[in-house]
Amino acid sequence: MARKQKRIIAIDDNMTNLTAIKNILKTSYEVYTASSAAKMFELLAKVNPDMILLDVEMPDLNGYDAAQILKNNPEYKNIPIIFVTSKIDTQSEVEGLELGAVDYIYKPFAAPLLLKRIDMHLSHEDIKKELQNLNSSMQKRLISKMTEVLGLKNAVIGIVVELVEFRDGITGGHIARTERYLQQLIEKLMEADIYAEEIASWEMDILLSSAQLHDVGKIAISDTILQKPGRLTDEEFMIMRTHSQIGVDAIQRMEKKTEDNRFFAYAKTFAGTHHEKWDGSGYPNGLKGTEIPLEGRLMAIADVYDALVSRRPYKEPFSPEKSAEIIEEGRGVFFDPLLVDIFRTISNDFADISKIHDD
Repeated sequence: MARKQKRIIAIDDNMTNLTAIKNILKTSYEVYTASSAAKMFELLAKVNPDMILLDVEMPDLNGYDAAQILKNNPEYKNIPIIFVTSKIDTQSEVEGLELGAVDYIYKPFAAPLLLKRIDMHLSHEDIKKELQNLNSSMQKRLISKMTEVLGLKNAVIGIVVELVEFRDGITGGHIARTERYLQQLIEKLMEADIYAEEIASWEMDILLSSAQLHDVGKIAISDTILQKPGRLTDEEFMIMRTHSQIGVDAIQRMEKKTEDNRFFAYAKTFAGTHHEKWDGSGYPNGLKGTEIPLEGRLMAIADVYDALVSRRPYKEPFSPEKSAEIIEEGRGVFFDPLLVDIFRTISNDFADISKIHDD
């Protein structure tokens, strides 16, 4: 199949010049001519050129003004322009190039030189388009690969989380529920303009997803403790408490294998601080008040509420009303008072979530 000829529009108010240009180019290109800038714009409505040869000195609208209009129009701005002019001075050439022209050719011109310059610039445009297409293709492949890797990572994390839930004597739903509780609390905090500056700095999708790993350390705790039907001894409870730090250590090891530091930074905070208490009596570090990161203070309410409304090996579920009452009793002792106040306003939403995602 013959290669399609490239299209060139030549504009000059001198018909002798236009005829000369057309005769030089017609064997190599599909040439269109216009005797003024106004006629060029009429022609552009019908023809999509690969290049424009534009005279500078024309009545009504000169070449510089016409070029400015072309470059300001998204439809035409990428068409390469070569000024063809008898104005032989450095300042005029600089002005033309500053307007975005790719070249500046002086009249009278030699036919071989004109052809060579046009061919060179059109070849350059072809290479530029090929590079743009290659870049776009590479970006698409990269996005596809990243999506594939992200899906694999999420699948692995999902399996780990399910294993933790299974070993903890939970048949499922705890992770889904706590994530929804967190979302409800955060949305209400933003509505009430409480802790707004800190929340605004979070990448919400990543933060909520990372909360799945808050109890990952339980994977290292013995089944005899995790699934014990009665109260834990002091020694057993001390062992159980280690799951927070074990979780942080495990997440740090995961973090070293990936560059997704935001996800694992949030995950470490959830794992390491959701058992801290407002009065400093929590673990693993005995943090107090706002020393506890906001993520941990939020997860503390979500995690305890879910434990209260759920059936566990060591207890029967409490009603949503009783569970909400216990959370409120912990205001200023176990939980951030401001967060408990917010919880009060959405406790019915928590109850609905616990039913939707019921085990």
